[in-house]
Amino acid sequence: MADRLAGRTAIVFGAGSSGPGWGNGKAAAVAYAREGARVACIDLSAEAAEETAEIIRSEGFGATAMAADVTDLASTADAAERTVGAFGSITILHNNVGVTHMGGPVELDEAGFQAALDLNIGSVYRTAKAVLPHMLEAGGGAIVNISSLAAIRYTGYPYFAYYATKAAVNQATAALAMQYARQGIRANCVMPGLIDTPLIYKQISGQYASADDMVAARNAMVPMGRMGTAWDVAAACVFLASDEARFITGVSLPVDGGQSCMAGGTGGA
Repeated sequence: MADRLAGRTAIVFGAGSSGPGWGNGKAAAVAYAREGARVACIDLSAEAAEETAEIIRSEGFGATAMAADVTDLASTADAAERTVGAFGSITILHNNVGVTHMGGPVELDEAGFQAALDLNIGSVYRTAKAVLPHMLEAGGGAIVNISSLAAIRYTGYPYFAYYATKAAVNQATAALAMQYARQGIRANCVMPGLIDTPLIYKQISGQYASADDMVAARNAMVPMGRMGTAWDVAAACVFLASDEARFITGVSLPVDGGQSCMAGGTGGA
């Protein structure tokens, strides 16, 4: 099944990785390409975007790379225009940009709270605003937003703004799904649970005595006994973007090793 996305163009915001290894956006971009899509790799870091695009091109698939800031509408719209210029259309929009600011309302300063709003949910607004006209012109498409298990449950980490903004991503996705259902556009989101990506070593590990302690604790929280990988998230994204999911829209899909089924359990990305 290497051609589920043949003839389509995916624009992946957050296609770089925050460190060595495979982040969710980087894996999704490569997974889309391996299923036949042409991929525009967008990241705040031009170098990170190019690294992902080069992996795709080295495997014989089509990719372009560019830097864009999803907190800036003009930058986001320019990335969409350049993608259409390179590939002729956009039929898959993938949003993988987000940040965790630790702290409850008392500990978190207003600047951190506003930054989380601007990036975690503001990016969904700006990319949709920039891409939807192109998607409508193409006759339809699929939107895949990356949310989090934190959107629907307390995960044990004190990140008030992250909970609030990821819950907003879920509802924004449902709103997009309903508004554009009759126009051939589906919108779904993936809610990763505990995933072993470079990001957690930068944004989560400070909550533990060491990185090793973090990995052990997070593995223990998952019913399957281990964290997931970026490829587990990417596989769900490919499915939701493909025709196999043609009758699925407005869904928030947990990819969490069963954590969302645990009564009273904690843990999440």
